[in-house]
Amino acid sequence: MSDPYAGRSPAPAHAWLHHLNPLAKLGAVLPAMVLLLFVRDLATPIAFLALAYAVVLSGTRLTARIWAVLLLAIPGGVLVLSLSMALWTDPAQVAATPVVLRIGGWTLYTGALAAGLATGLRLAAILALALISGLTTTGPDLVRAGVQQLRIPYRFGYTALAAYRFVPRFGYELGVIRTAHRVRGTHGGHGPFARIARGWGYIVPLLASAIRHAERVALAMDSRAFGAHPVRTERHQVPFRTRDVVFLVLMLAASAAVFTLFFPWRL
Repeated sequence: MSDPYAGRSPAPAHAWLHHLNPLAKLGAVLPAMVLLLFVRDLATPIAFLALAYAVVLSGTRLTARIWAVLLLAIPGGVLVLSLSMALWTDPAQVAATPVVLRIGGWTLYTGALAAGLATGLRLAAILALALISGLTTTGPDLVRAGVQQLRIPYRFGYTALAAYRFVPRFGYELGVIRTAHRVRGTHGGHGPFARIARGWGYIVPLLASAIRHAERVALAMDSRAFGAHPVRTERHQVPFRTRDVVFLVLMLAASAAVFTLFFPWRL
């Protein structure tokens, strides 16, 4: 079994997004993500999609999974959402636009397709901007940056970090339990009922393991006087450097330029 807490190897120098402060990456895209909820045109989300793709492709450690998300998942999601929203659009609101398809008494208008495409592109742009931070930031680093730069009380931050650490631990324990059940031949067989029986058999040992792990974590935190003092020394520093300020300013400036150029709220 692999170590549930083993981290990834350090990102290479060219994957510059991985070396930025998590708060800089989050603050650089959050205003644009919020404003994109209120746009209705096509040009603005397309511009932000291009910006997000350029940043991700130039500064991320690319893997097969990331390529699949960028080249398959996001375009596929735009297509599905565009068609779905076009079918849900009220025909009476777009009846003045040209007809694309007519089946019996049902008619698909160009305006419905445009509205669906605008919705799909808007959601895709928000997702692509979120990937700038999501693909290059770990949960522990985000918590540490919040404690160190935003002055979030460490009692809340490191409690959240401890909870985050439970996730890989549960995955590791579930793998151990599944292996033990296979060795003992417990809940064998095929089909949906056998899968349900196997899943039910994992619940009790997984809960027992979770309780034991929670007790060990609580004892470890108590032994280190967690919460006894208003501040604590930091073992892992997540500094906010000049390059973080430069990235934050450039991204905010680019976002402002896109909204100013297309101004999607003009009457």
